[in-house]
Amino acid sequence: MARIKIKGMSCQHCVASTTKALEEIPGVSNVKVDLDSAEASYEGEVDPQLIREAITKIGFEVTS
Repeated sequence: MARIKIKGMSCQHCVASTTKALEEIPGVSNVKVDLDSAEASYEGEVDPQLIREAITKIGFEVTS
């Protein structure tokens, strides 16, 4: 399970948007986004740059 920290999420709509963006990446599964910890976790062998791009494209910042 990979984890990534995300800055800028403030509500459940943010969580839903982030979840959807990550689920649309081929090879990514079992996405879980936690607003309280500002973190997303997912399964899959995917280039981390694709994850970063998907998150920044919807207006959030990757902090790790």
